[in-house]
Amino acid sequence: MTARFRYDFNSPYAYLAAARVDAIVGADVAWEPVAFAFLLRAHNREPWSFREPTRTDGMRECAQRAEAYGLPPLRWPPGWPVESYTLASLRAAWAAERIGRLRDFSAAAYARNFVDGIGLNDAAMVDDVCERAGIDPRDVRAELDGYGRDRLRAATDAAIAEGVPGVPTVTIGTTHFWGDDRLEDAAAARG
Repeated sequence: MTARFRYDFNSPYAYLAAARVDAIVGADVAWEPVAFAFLLRAHNREPWSFREPTRTDGMRECAQRAEAYGLPPLRWPPGWPVESYTLASLRAAWAAERIGRLRDFSAAAYARNFVDGIGLNDAAMVDDVCERAGIDPRDVRAELDGYGRDRLRAATDAAIAEGVPGVPTVTIGTTHFWGDDRLEDAAAARG
């Protein structure tokens, strides 16, 4: 049964899921970056990270999960989540997909955002993430404003139309498993 992994680079829970989804759900999972901000708007929701006490509680929970999963300690980018959000990183991920390097780009983007705590909302982001992933930045930049933009919009619109509740979500067939703590459930549903 097909499996799709929807994610956004600004979500620490998506970072946690991205580090484990292939091992738990399967290496053939289709990775699909989506614009989380537009999913939230479609569901008329505000993220947990905008208000206290859910912000502090959620950050602590993410840090505890990272430790439990054997991941490096989380470092939060300056101004996270609002000031660190950008569509450019998601468009660049789709551009990397076009050249067969989506997972490499995504891993490097997550590392820059939540391991190094640099964030993704700066002019050097595409070049730096590409270099970390061993990708020629010119290859990604060539696809960024056309293919990358169009694929991000299409993937986000499809996720909204399908009722994807947020990120990270693994979709098995037509069933959505929302949250990094639902990967095992998605794997079981897949059979």
